[in-house]
Amino acid sequence: GLSARNASGDLDFEVSADGRAVSSWPCRGISEGTIRHLYLNQVLPLALSRQGKRVFHASAVEAPSGALVFLGESGRGKSTLAASFALAGHRFLTDDALLLEPEADGYAVQPSHPSIRLWDDSKDELVGDGADLAPAVQYTVKARLLSGDALAFCPEPRLLRRMYFLGTGDADQVSFAPMAPGEAVMGLVGNSFLLDIEGRESLATHFNQVAEMAMASLPIFFRLDYPRSFAALPAIRQAILEHAEI
Repeated sequence: GLSARNASGDLDFEVSADGRAVSSWPCRGISEGTIRHLYLNQVLPLALSRQGKRVFHASAVEAPSGALVFLGESGRGKSTLAASFALAGHRFLTDDALLLEPEADGYAVQPSHPSIRLWDDSKDELVGDGADLAPAVQYTVKARLLSGDALAFCPEPRLLRRMYFLGTGDADQVSFAPMAPGEAVMGLVGNSFLLDIEGRESLATHFNQVAEMAMASLPIFFRLDYPRSFAALPAIRQAILEHAEI
């Protein structure tokens, strides 16, 4: 099960072992928006992973060469980077829960719900007061930006082109480093929607799936680092777009 706690009370979800049934027990005071947001961002991705789907904590945007995916620990800038691309006209597909479906020529990135969560400093720098904000949810202080004319959303699947694992932000310039298959497997497992108590069989299935992805013939997985500066974002976007075309 999953739990969310705040000053208004607790919210518990239970996901069946096969991921096909979800129950919830919200305490009085939990808003409907909070329940829906937690379901879409945390519970549904976990349920899909238990159904054998490839689901990861990641953001993704559309580029001319295909979908570009950003993965990394919380605070590495996945959402800020995705919002920066979307505000520049490169539509985003998802902010947090990445669902990949196998295709004959690779993997298709499926679109998620059309919103991006940002800390206030990123929101203020990127969109200022002109953002179309969703109602606040009770378990996070992040602002939720809704897609619209400025924040472009892609509602159709896009073929995966690159998966970038974000660095610490200590770099003084944009850098790309290809990842060996073993590195890619560990990176994907570390960014998967799985609970520590997952069954051995589901863990083995998921590990085999990510191992298959890591052995893909096309170069997909790269480590990406860049200076954490809002002013540098246009140059960072350009460098990523050029790298994705190689």
